Amino acid sequence: MANTSQSLFERGTRVLVEGVSSASRGPATFGGAPRYMSHGAGARLYDVDGREYIDWMMAFGALPLGHAHPAIVETVTREVARGTHFATALEVEVEVAEILVGLLPHVDKVRFANTGTEACMAAFRLARGHTGRRKIIKFEGHYHGWADNILLNTNPMPLAALGHPNDPIRICDSSGIPPEAQADTVVCRWNDVEALERVMALHGREAACVVTEGVMSNMGVIPPAPGYLMRMQELCQHYGALFYLDETVTGFRLAAGGCAELYGLTPDIVTYGKALGGGLPMAMIGGRAEIMAGLEWGKVLHFGTHNAGRLALHVTKMMLQTMLADDQAGFRRIKNLGKAMADEVRKVAKHSNRHGIVVQGVNSMFQIFFTDLEAVTDYRDFCGHVDRGKFRDFALRLMDKGVYMNPSATLHSLSSVVHSEADIAATGAAIAQVLEEMP
Repeated sequence: MANTSQSLFERGTRVLVEGVSSASRGPATFGGAPRYMSHGAGARLYDVDGREYIDWMMAFGALPLGHAHPAIVETVTREVARGTHFATALEVEVEVAEILVGLLPHVDKVRFANTGTEACMAAFRLARGHTGRRKIIKFEGHYHGWADNILLNTNPMPLAALGHPNDPIRICDSSGIPPEAQADTVVCRWNDVEALERVMALHGREAACVVTEGVMSNMGVIPPAPGYLMRMQELCQHYGALFYLDETVTGFRLAAGGCAELYGLTPDIVTYGKALGGGLPMAMIGGRAEIMAGLEWGKVLHFGTHNAGRLALHVTKMMLQTMLADDQAGFRRIKNLGKAMADEVRKVAKHSNRHGIVVQGVNSMFQIFFTDLEAVTDYRDFCGHVDRGKFRDFALRLMDKGVYMNPSATLHSLSSVVHSEADIAATGAAIAQVLEEMP
């Protein structure tokens, strides 16, 4: 069979860095030429050589409705003929904000951005402006965009490089970042109440915010321990730091109200991205009125030519309306399908019994860990006990059988409303074959 992906990769490396525009879709993840896709439909992706895949990546979670959903196609077709972008105030901007504020009880007002990174940058600046404090407390393994001040301890590292869990070594994740940019960022172990209480006792009264992923999504899928996030919220209230829940990954994936709904939280600031735009660039900062007021008249500056992009807002509106219809039937469906897919992988792995496998998931999100542990509970478990090379081999073999999962174990798979029970069965059968073939 032809391998157009290889020839495209060779062409791409001459004009694109690594042949792609993000490391997560290039040779750093695939170990060589990635699969170049031509189009998608429903739960399927099709590559440039015409091969078909059941897609469990769904654009890193940006597609709760799947590929080319008829409602999205109709919306874009109608609205693109009326103009792509005006950079003016828009009626649909107000309409989408009204939906979001009505849906999220902890959000009084919102401000739109383009990407999760942009939203997070604005949220950190807003937290510092509102509190007059400088420190940010973040957690090992959590990712909140690639801005200088927060790009610490987000990548897997050898356990010996991490230091004592009570005093993690601060590991900058990129060249080109001056040390002073991260001087006020404190790193804490996640899912460890005692560690958090100790950090808050030391830095809480200087902290503008404590920021967390509601479900650790940058190391596969690692759920919070029972009561952990609520205790974090209580500590923030005690020390006067803002509780910042980053729902960039989890928002409109795990529930209509995201992790805040799942775990009964009332965060001071939230950020959304990925699924919010239904496949187009869209992000949001939201929070209580008195906090969001910091953005008024540029007191805390946040600009952007493409903020609240017209086409993206119309797609966002349609995505929300579709997922929320029939008493949130779309969210129930992706939850049930995600749980069923995780259960199917567990069943297949248990029957095979040739590899140490743990499957972890929360509603529509799931990940397969090759590990000797019974559960992966934090970043250090992941770094020390998850075989990332084995997972890449597993994912690449699955692709040869028509199932697309990203080969990076730090990422995860997701269900959409257009997946089916037949897709789950076919994926389970392919996984069974791959596990028998793997050394």
